[in-house]
Amino acid sequence: MKILIAGAHGQLGLALARRLAGAHQLLAPGRGDFDITNRERCAQAVADARPDLVLNCAAYTAVDRAESERDAAFAVNAAGAGNLASACRDAGATLVHFSTDYVFDGAAGQPYVESDRVAPQSVYGASKLAGERAVIDSGADHLILRLSWVYGNDGGNFYKTMLRLAAERPTLRVVADQWGVPNYTADLADAVAIAINRPRAELAKLAGLYHLSATGTTNWCEFARAIIEGAGMAAHVTVEAISTSEYPTAAKRPAFSALDGSRFAATFGWNPPDWRDSLQRCLAARASAA
Repeated sequence: MKILIAGAHGQLGLALARRLAGAHQLLAPGRGDFDITNRERCAQAVADARPDLVLNCAAYTAVDRAESERDAAFAVNAAGAGNLASACRDAGATLVHFSTDYVFDGAAGQPYVESDRVAPQSVYGASKLAGERAVIDSGADHLILRLSWVYGNDGGNFYKTMLRLAAERPTLRVVADQWGVPNYTADLADAVAIAINRPRAELAKLAGLYHLSATGTTNWCEFARAIIEGAGMAAHVTVEAISTSEYPTAAKRPAFSALDGSRFAATFGWNPPDWRDSLQRCLAARASAA
């Protein structure tokens, strides 16, 4: 297939490009060449590219800054998603759009399934939910994949922040009362590659909303400890558990946002890994690159 990636230079876009290169013809323009917030330019870019599939990794992800930059967050995550979906519809392309666990309020006692009630608690979450609805309303063939706690060796993320801070400080204080599932970008890219490896007509019949997630549930503090231990830094770095109230942020985070990815796994034949196994592979990739 010919695949166009929006947001190709972010952490997920880079992982997808690496995974799909060779098997498909990839188009990975920079942000300056492919601005999804401009409806006309977005439509023209897709029409000119004539892709079979578009992966929308473009997103405004500064969760706290979004509280004071609502228009900017909605321009990318909501209007931009709608622009891209409409362009895909007109060009006859299938859209794979990525969303977030932050569309939920965090009050669940078990991992969220696709039919659970949405109630975002932040501007970021609200903008991503609006983007989902814009994609659905566009009439484009689409898959919407909700993700959580995305990390990898590219871009900026919690995993890389912990490694950097551990090299600078003897003690890290990390929130222990927010629960979810970390997801390694390479695993997510593998899952997407499996999902799209089928005739487009068949993929169109599977259109809809899915949760894509590894298995197992943890909190940020436990995740941080696993990162530090896995990187061999535990001997000189202590990770202290704190509460959300001790680390106030502009945006409210869901206290529990684990996603149940069983529907995606069953539909597309993907075997989700345990998050701890994924972390070890991510750390091994980091060591190899070094």
